[in-house]
Amino acid sequence: MNVSLILIILLVGAFATYLAGDKLASKVALFFGLAALGCSIVLLNHFNLGENISYISQWITLPKVSFALKADGLSIAMLLLTTALTSIIIFSSFGNDYKNSKAFYALILFMSFAMVGTFLASDGLLYYIFWELSLIPIYFIALIWGNGDAEERKKAVVKFFIYTLAGSLFMLIAFVYLYQKAGSFLIEDLYKLNLTVAEQKWIFTAFFLAYAIKIPLIPFHTWQANVYQKAPTVGTMLLSGIMLKMGLYSVIRWQLPLTPLAAKDYMFIFIGIGIAGVIYGSIVALRQRDLKKLLAYSSLAHVGLIAAGTYTLTLDGFRGAVLQMIAHGFVVVGLFFAAEIIFRRYETRIITEMGGIRSQSPKFTSMFLILVLASVALPTTFNFIGEFTVLYSLSQINIWFAILGGTTIILGAYYMLKMFQHVMLGETNSKLFADVTFSEGLTMVLIIGVLFFFGMYPKPINDLITPSLVEILKVINRV
Repeated sequence: MNVSLILIILLVGAFATYLAGDKLASKVALFFGLAALGCSIVLLNHFNLGENISYISQWITLPKVSFALKADGLSIAMLLLTTALTSIIIFSSFGNDYKNSKAFYALILFMSFAMVGTFLASDGLLYYIFWELSLIPIYFIALIWGNGDAEERKKAVVKFFIYTLAGSLFMLIAFVYLYQKAGSFLIEDLYKLNLTVAEQKWIFTAFFLAYAIKIPLIPFHTWQANVYQKAPTVGTMLLSGIMLKMGLYSVIRWQLPLTPLAAKDYMFIFIGIGIAGVIYGSIVALRQRDLKKLLAYSSLAHVGLIAAGTYTLTLDGFRGAVLQMIAHGFVVVGLFFAAEIIFRRYETRIITEMGGIRSQSPKFTSMFLILVLASVALPTTFNFIGEFTVLYSLSQINIWFAILGGTTIILGAYYMLKMFQHVMLGETNSKLFADVTFSEGLTMVLIIGVLFFFGMYPKPINDLITPSLVEILKVINRV
């Protein structure tokens, strides 16, 4: 199967959505989103049958750049996450009216196209191009359709754009240096390089700056909370559910295999940075009055733990991190969507102005509670599988890493349940909270279904990603 077909569907879908006009834009976008998801499932089928899923064509002669795509178990897992969440995010937006909706939905599909390209690219320069392309649509989505004061929104979004672009330039410089050594941008050729420890440390740092800003990790997180708050909920879901996974995926796919000696030397430092993010994000989340900001800092804590797992350089750490990436994607999209449902009725995101929803909408309250419990890694939910595996990998490095990393469960349970109490319980609010619509309920049920299914039966994903992670570890341990 030609793996580029998924990219073609999303790119054509973006143009078709724009040309369809404002009235049909959302439905056309959903059609192409579901088509990309269906194609991803077919791709998975071909992969499970043992087919080699790749595409390569000479693109630029000098320097030698190839349009090279390759799908192994790891990239297919991220591909499925991207196309599934893109479809869910588009469907979740049906309850909102957007000015110039044809451009809005076209940008969503174009962003999905760029993110899919990032996960599939096996040429360093092509990967970098897709990486940067994903930044353009989210910039306009947040800037044009965002919330709050226009000037404040502009400042937050421009800071995000410049900050992430500047970090990525260090990665580009690293790729240029690697090309001079290998004579190729192909990942297979770059993996074969025997770089000195000093070279690896510089390249490791260059990649880290790009990834730490995108994920984000502290102290490179300063753009996150404001952009998550100011962006429309669809933009926030794209950022938190998919885009930050580009950085975590890239640590495993590009940074660590290219710089194994530096990764081993810096292991304790970067595990420490990840765990520091867990503690910092959880403490700051406790102090938030805005629901979207609370969820933003909660996300910061969770991705800190995922990053710590990747830097353990163990199979359990990698596997737990990928499982948690996927679980976090669905949970955080569900939570931000729940916040959007509340905003549609109360027109506020201030937690103290909510309350009493349970007596008016017990169905929504039940679904929201399930998402909250999934977020704090309740056993039988998908998050539990990922977090437990990551914590186990941390205990193999140092038991104190596991203990400190485990604070995400304790602190997370405290601030999430406290938030639930203020938002959903208490006396009936004077504002009417209409029960969830069919489309709202279906969106939440789909997300909850995924969280429970893979929480009780993660074997399909484990079997899919493990061989790829084993191969990457072989590259890391070759020296």
